[in-house]
Amino acid sequence: MSENQGFFQRLVSGLTKTRDHIVSGMDSIFSGFSQINDDFYDELEETLIMGDIGVRTTMEILDQLREKVKEQHIKEPTDCRELLIESIKEQMGVSENAYEFEEKTSVVFVIGVNGVGKTTTIGKLAGKLRAQDKKVILAAADTFRAAAGEQLKEWANRAQAEMIGGQEGSDPAAVIYDAVAAAKARHADVLLCDTAGRLHNKKNLMEELKKMNRIIDREYPEAYRETLVVLDATTGQNALAQAKEFNEVADITGVILTKMDGSAKGGIAVAIQSELGLPVKYIGVGETIDDLQKFDADEFVNALFYKDSDAD
Repeated sequence: MSENQGFFQRLVSGLTKTRDHIVSGMDSIFSGFSQINDDFYDELEETLIMGDIGVRTTMEILDQLREKVKEQHIKEPTDCRELLIESIKEQMGVSENAYEFEEKTSVVFVIGVNGVGKTTTIGKLAGKLRAQDKKVILAAADTFRAAAGEQLKEWANRAQAEMIGGQEGSDPAAVIYDAVAAAKARHADVLLCDTAGRLHNKKNLMEELKKMNRIIDREYPEAYRETLVVLDATTGQNALAQAKEFNEVADITGVILTKMDGSAKGGIAVAIQSELGLPVKYIGVGETIDDLQKFDADEFVNALFYKDSDAD
């Protein structure tokens, strides 16, 4: 089994709950209707919305489906399956899903509320970059969360990356300042910053991020910048709301969706890319470092609609 096939199989098994939740319902609609009518579309609409694909995105997917059915003179509901898959993929088209930060000297801010798996994700990302022989420094700038620093230190040791940290409750910007100095002195390829995620006080968060950004602009202007928000897929529409709020206070360049394997709400990946135009850059489909995967929308939809018969 090639590495890519291995990834795809992991994705297929990671999306089992979502597939059981959405796709089995759809397949029974495709096979249960003898004609394509309003009831058929209503059932599809309900299943997509229940699958956390979101109302707006669902409407757009179904509008596209109706158009294709009309254009291609489709009469059989079963023939709509592939067309629906196509329409979902089209909705997920975002202009940019590059991983430039891997190729350049870069600073990556990672934000997200407590409990989404932010620190673990940063550790996994550090491990992935180290596997590419990158020199990685971690900045423990989420100084308000108890034990965040110790947790990050654990991951830094695992990934064989260096960590710059501050005392609990200390100024996050001061940690960033020290981390930038270390990154420059040691010619690090990537500085990964674990930053605060207290959304309930957006003004504070905004000021804090601004302060950190000013330090990097001044001290490390040559660094490529990336700001990733970590969201918990199991929270469905709530994750979409969080992404919107973070996008208001920070210049988000991408999304990392965690806990996909434990969620029946994996459809949220479709809603995020479609409604916010933000690329999902990584998804977590398990506990190990290898289970943090680069996100490919086409592959995601293929895995979501995967049937055992496809393996033949």
